[in-house]
Parts: sequence; C-alpha cells; structure tokens
Amino acid sequence: MRLNKADSTLFLQGLALLAFLLLWQGASSLYSPDQFPSPLDVAKGLHEIVDNGVLFRHVSVSLFRFFAAYLLAIFFAIPLGLFLGWFRPLQLASDPLVQLLRPISPIAWFPLAVLWFGIGNLPAIFIIFLASFFPTLLATITGVRHVDPIYLKVAANFGAPRRMTFLSVIWPAAFPHIVVGLNIALGTGWIHLVAGEMLGAQSGLGFMIVDARNFLRADLIIAGMLLVGILGLLINSGMRYAESWVLNRWGGAI
Repeated sequence: MRLNKADSTLFLQGLALLAFLLLWQGASSLYSPDQFPSPLDVAKGLHEIVDNGVLFRHVSVSLFRFFAAYLLAIFFAIPLGLFLGWFRPLQLASDPLVQLLRPISPIAWFPLAVLWFGIGNLPAIFIIFLASFFPTLLATITGVRHVDPIYLKVAANFGAPRRMTFLSVIWPAAFPHIVVGLNIALGTGWIHLVAGEMLGAQSGLGFMIVDARNFLRADLIIAGMLLVGILGLLINSGMRYAESWVLNRWGGAI
C-alpha cells in the first residue's frame, strides 16, 4: 500500500528521529552518564522534575516572560514600522538611529537592564523585547515600502480615503513581509530568553540549565535543552497556523 504525501513525510520524520536517538545512544556509550547521559537517563531526569513540580514552574515562568516581551515588541514595532514606512521623510530621519541600535546585542544591555529593573522578570523581558523589536520593525518598514504602487493607484481611483487605504491596502499588502519579521523575532526572542535567564534570573528554563550545571546534572542540562527546542517548535507551529489563517482570509498563501 502506497503512503500519501502527509503519511510519507511523517514516516520520514519518524525515521530521522529514530536515527537521532540511536546516534545519541551510541555516542553516550563512549562516556560516563555524568558526562554524556543516554536518552533513557535524560528521560529519567525529566520524569524526576515533572514529579516534583519543578518543570511546570520553570516552563510557565519562561513562557510568561517570552510572550509578555514578544507581544509588547509587536505592539510597538508594527505600528511604528507602518508609520515610518508610510512617511518616507521620517523613516530616512530615523534610519541612522535604528541602524546604530540594531546591531547591539541584547545581551550587551543586560548590565543596564539589571541596574534599571533589578533581578526578576523585568530584565529578561527587556532583553527579549529588544531581540524581537528590531526584526519586526525593519520587516514592517520594508513591507510598506514594497507595496505595489498599482494598489495605491487603484485605491485612489476609487476615491478611498487615506485611512481606508492604510487599513485595507497597505496593511494587508505589507503583511507577508511583516510575517518574515515576526518569524525572525520569534527565534531571536526565544534564544535570548534562555540567555537572559542564564545571566540573572532565579527561575525559568535558562536558570534550570545553569542550576543543573552547578549540581553536575548533565541529564537535566540536556533535558532543559530539549525542552527549549520542543517549546520553540510548538510556538513556531502555532505561529505558522496563525499566518495561514490570516493569509487565507486575505486570499494569500504561505
């Protein structure tokens, strides 16, 4: 019986995962469990922190920090990007400042974040905000600047006011570019979440990994790393579903 495309893809993904686990098992046999734990050792460590409730606490705190910062970045970056993209003189005036601040690593801001906000959620949220803000801002500006002029001419010929043109033409036409920025911001924000929690937080997945290192628990280190990857995959899948829904409503396609 021949498999359809979806089943074939799922089968190949299962084979890839199995090959990864076998390779991991083979590599771990060359080291002691304290240095390179096997998949079974990691599963046991993961079961331990699930049982004692530590895992849920760290995951919930990390997700709160990430979504608070990511949504805050979107809230500021998209309207600002639409505004700057629509008014070219303002975009040209602000571009040197944006290009000056954009290359600065969010981690470089961490000493100031601790001075400004202390220890806790706010420094990590600030770092994630910076990591997510600039990709979204620049993608939004690019999206507005690359709207096909014919769309604007058609709107003008039909007598559409500027507000309607902005909401019904500019925003939908720029959305595919904005999506690219949102995806980039998603990845950079999630990466810097872990980095921020490693530097100064007392909870979260990044802290869990550092804490496991301090206690020489390599199984929990790898468990934390895998959880970061799995949660990132789930968040990215949710983002793609939302993109598909919005683009389908506007007659687009991923």
